[in-house]
Amino acid sequence: MIKDEGSSSVTSPSLQFFPSMPTSPSSGSPSPWLREPRSEERGLYLIQLLVACANHVAAGSLENANIGLEHISHLTSPDGDSMQRIVAYFTEALADRMLKSWPGLYRAFKSTKIVSVSEEILVQRLFFELCPFLKLSYVITNQAIFEAMEGEKMIHIIDLNSSQPAQMIDLLQTLSARPEGPPDLRITGIHEQREVLEQMALRLKEEAEKLDIPFRFNPIVSKLENLDIESLQVKTGEALAVSSVLQLHSLLAFDDEVHRRNSPSVASHLEKLSLMNQRPLKDWLAKESHSLFNMSPDSALSPLSLSASPKMGSFLSAIWGLSPKVMVVTEQESNNNGYTLLERISEALFFYGALFDCLESTVSRTSVERQKIEKMLFGEEIKNIIACEGAERTERHEKLDKWILRLELAGFGRVPLSYQGMMQATRLLRQSPAFSGYKIKEENGCLIMYWQDRPLFSVSAWRFRR
Repeated sequence: MIKDEGSSSVTSPSLQFFPSMPTSPSSGSPSPWLREPRSEERGLYLIQLLVACANHVAAGSLENANIGLEHISHLTSPDGDSMQRIVAYFTEALADRMLKSWPGLYRAFKSTKIVSVSEEILVQRLFFELCPFLKLSYVITNQAIFEAMEGEKMIHIIDLNSSQPAQMIDLLQTLSARPEGPPDLRITGIHEQREVLEQMALRLKEEAEKLDIPFRFNPIVSKLENLDIESLQVKTGEALAVSSVLQLHSLLAFDDEVHRRNSPSVASHLEKLSLMNQRPLKDWLAKESHSLFNMSPDSALSPLSLSASPKMGSFLSAIWGLSPKVMVVTEQESNNNGYTLLERISEALFFYGALFDCLESTVSRTSVERQKIEKMLFGEEIKNIIACEGAERTERHEKLDKWILRLELAGFGRVPLSYQGMMQATRLLRQSPAFSGYKIKEENGCLIMYWQDRPLFSVSAWRFRR
């Protein structure tokens, strides 16, 4: 991975903690963070101060947290190295959490901060173009759907996040080239913005006309948690497929008491943090991050904890009741749904640290496109994980092992993803030198996408099982 000289990243040597280092200015001496430190020194200060601030915020000590945030502000920059950039967004998230202590002030401050639909579409497209994860997910998902639909004459595809035309356009092209001829195809697109669905409908109808495929688009304006299953209008004789790309986690609503009993203490998180040693980013991610930051114990995989999510349970039961031939699920491979604030910060730091480094390896630090992705996509997700609680906290990412148990408990059977799908995804990565740091691995019939040796996203396929 190419780095600018003096660069720092989330898992660079700067992550080693020294308990003796002060977390506030010493009386009568210059504050070390107010001078211009070396990159690794700066990273050390930033992470230690970030942990200290998180503890103050969790304890309700807002005055001390404010002092820490002031120190951090002298060292961070949204256009600096990876460490400076990511800590800037983490501290913004902590400040957002603090601001919620004054609801009136918070609502007044946020009242004019509205992201337009066009901006949301733009940032998703930029992420699609600059990082290969969505491209890979679409290729693997479409191949699984194509294989499951072999010989079917009437196909109905439910797209749980109908915002990217690229996936369904590729699927239209693939189905049109079938030896037995194209099917009668219906796509149900779900999105909370009508404008997004209208653009999807226009693009897909244009493509279907070019390919001479019988096609209908059924738009449903709804959030996933409010979806009326009857509105899907699944008909007898249709072969049903469901595509879920980074959507299911938003339905999770763990019972707080169950999660609290299964969560380690803040002290244990800090003990793990203090064990970090000096290694380059890619080596640290490969060897240390899983063991040090896998905060959720095995007990969290029990049927009790998995069943304590009524929205998820009812949704999966409803989808199971539609008897899909295949449902393909892409999710973030990270435990960002921890109960404690420190737990979530620890996991998110490594997950998003890897994503920031993906961009650092291929995109200029001054790139406007990179800044938009980091602020409007990664930054907003970090803020949701750290600043929000309850139903408002929708970025509840969990790892593949939990999704496997949850889907099996709901009655689904796993469908091993084919060698053909993996080869298509691998060829996609080989097409661009910019994707040389990415790879795909097969694990238990599922596919995991990696940056270097850090797993970041999983794809699994499922079918209706009686």
